[in-house]
Amino acid sequence: MRTARQPVGAVVRRLVPMAAVFLVTLYEYSPLFYITVVFVCFLVTSGLVLAWSGLGVPVILRNSEETESSARVLKKQMRQVKNPFGLEILHPATASLTKGITLTPDCLEDCIVTCYWGCSVQKLHEALQKHVYCFRIKTPQSLEDALYSEYLYRQQYFIKKNDKEEKHCQLPEDAQVVDFGPVPRSRYPLVALLTLADEEDREIYDIISLVAVIHVPDESYRLPCRILYQYLLLAQGQYHELKQLYMSANSTAASSSDTSPHERSTDRSLLEKAGLAEDEPELHEENSKDCVVCQNGTVNWVLLPCRHTCLCDGCIKYFQQCPMCRQFVQESFPLCSETEQDEDESTRILQEVLPGRVF
Repeated sequence: MRTARQPVGAVVRRLVPMAAVFLVTLYEYSPLFYITVVFVCFLVTSGLVLAWSGLGVPVILRNSEETESSARVLKKQMRQVKNPFGLEILHPATASLTKGITLTPDCLEDCIVTCYWGCSVQKLHEALQKHVYCFRIKTPQSLEDALYSEYLYRQQYFIKKNDKEEKHCQLPEDAQVVDFGPVPRSRYPLVALLTLADEEDREIYDIISLVAVIHVPDESYRLPCRILYQYLLLAQGQYHELKQLYMSANSTAASSSDTSPHERSTDRSLLEKAGLAEDEPELHEENSKDCVVCQNGTVNWVLLPCRHTCLCDGCIKYFQQCPMCRQFVQESFPLCSETEQDEDESTRILQEVLPGRVF
């Protein structure tokens, strides 16, 4: 004998009144117990919804499959561009406004280095905007036209290809400049412009100019000499600020250890006063190029916006927060592709083989 199946709607209509009667009875029995039960049900339901959507659940509570699928970090599309310019400061500890500064350009092609002492801050940033909207800054004359000659002194040097020749820049004594005033200043101490010397080279490279803003200590502001900003100017009319990556094996760790803690704290306070201080990584980078998580893979991924370079190809997919500073990762990009990594690995293996080995 068959029994007739009840429609789903009829079952639901029966359960709803029963649940309502149960809640009313529970409330009459104990209001406090009723509120507790409803609150616990709300928490359980919220946890199930969040776990299903992958939001708000700590990574440590998920398994590897859930973590990999829910970590939606955007992969930034990068384009490899060759930078023909390089600039370093030789002996920055001895540089000053009265003694001058020694620069070491390193260029892939013949280039011209033009130094502008006491360049106007406002005019320089207006010149960068003119590079985008008006005309391209690819020669020293074009930058001087954009600056409206708002600088105190100009020096220019010709640099041969791959020639790391030291160039000493110094204000003349008749300039009678001992400092550039209190902070905030209206003039940068020194702005260096690197441009390609040959017209043909400007057609080859996407990067046609480099603008470096350099701080030179004086009597009123004794912060050690350093490069504050570097701007790469492209032939298409864009410019990008060149920033340092915080590698897991940072070469700057050794140089920073040479200065005393008191000097480093003084420099930091001066930078904060000028509004030029950046957030330093809380953790000291280890002298290893291995991934900070698995300690096995090679570091290859740069996390943005914190710029920590600390994860390998295998671990990048499991993290939505930087393992170094815990900042949320908005974008990431690899330093080299898988093909380049395979080539580097094969080259390293060949170099480790003893001489005379026959394959």
